Amino acid sequence: MPLHHTTPLLPSIPLQQRVNKAVWLKMESSQPSASFKMRGMGLAAERAVAAGATQLVSSSGGNAGYAVACAGRALSVPVTVVVPTTTDERMRSLIGSTGATVEVAGSVWDEAHQHACLIAEASGGALLHPFDHPDIWEGHASVIHEVHAAGLEPGCVVVSVGGGGLLTGVLQGMNAVGWTATRVLAVETAGAASFAAAHASGEPVQLESINSIAVTLGARRVCSEVLRRAQQHDVTSCVVSDAAAVGACVQFLDDHRVMVEPSCGAALSAVYDRHPDLMSVSGPVLVIVCGGAGVTRSQLETWAAALEVMP
Repeated sequence: MPLHHTTPLLPSIPLQQRVNKAVWLKMESSQPSASFKMRGMGLAAERAVAAGATQLVSSSGGNAGYAVACAGRALSVPVTVVVPTTTDERMRSLIGSTGATVEVAGSVWDEAHQHACLIAEASGGALLHPFDHPDIWEGHASVIHEVHAAGLEPGCVVVSVGGGGLLTGVLQGMNAVGWTATRVLAVETAGAASFAAAHASGEPVQLESINSIAVTLGARRVCSEVLRRAQQHDVTSCVVSDAAAVGACVQFLDDHRVMVEPSCGAALSAVYDRHPDLMSVSGPVLVIVCGGAGVTRSQLETWAAALEVMP
C-alpha cells in the first residue's frame, strides 16, 4: 500500500483571474510529510525495506529527510537523516519527532550527502538519495497519473525544480500518459538555479554556492536524468527572485489559506507574475503545489519583512 496520499486537484479562481485561463492546483502540500517528497521517498523506502533493509539513511535540506523519516516510522525501521547547517531547527525537530536520528554536516546539501554516504557504508543501512534514483522518479510520476485519471490534460505544467527529482518524475509521468504537447515551466530561485545553468549549457553544471532562502531547492548540481528528459520535451527554464517566491507564498496564503515554502512559492510566482511563456500557452494550467514542511507564519513574515515584500 502506498505511503503517499492521493492529493486534491483544485481549481483556483484567484489564479485564473490572474492569467485569464483555467488554473488547477495539485495540492501536494496535503501529503503526510507536507510535501510531494512522500511520493518518491515513500516508494524508495518501501522497496528498500522489501529488499531486506533494516535501516534507512538519507541526506536532505529538509523535506526529503522528513518524508523518509515518516516512511521509516510507518515501516517500523530506524532512520538517520543528515541535514546541512542551513536546515533550521524547526525542520530538524520535525524529523526528530518521528523517532529518526538527525545529524548535521556541511553547509550545503552536497556536503551533508557525503556524510550520509559514510554513515550508510558504516552501518549497512540503505542510502536513499533525495532526488537521483529511478524509484524516486517513479514515485513522483504518480502525481501526473492522478491528474490524468481525473480527466485533466493541461496546456502547461508549472513545477519548481531543485535537484531535479520532481521534474524528472513529472516528465516521466507526462510521457507515460501521452502529454507530449504539454509545455513545462520549470521554476527555481536565483542563487539556487542549477537547472537553469544545466539547461543553458546542455549538461549538468555545478554551482559554486547556494545563495537563496529557498534552501530546499539548494542542490548545486541537478541529476543527469532531468536534463536528458528535459531535452526530449518542451521545457522552459524560469528563474525568479527570492522576493517573488516569498511574495507568492504570502499571496497564496491569503488566496487559498495554505502555507507553503519559498521553494513552492517559486512555481506559484510564475503564475502570479504572469510569466510570458505561461501566457502564450492555450489550455488550462496545472501547478504542482509541492508544499514544504519548513515554514511557519512567523518565518514567512520574517522573510517578507527582510525582502520588503508587500502584503
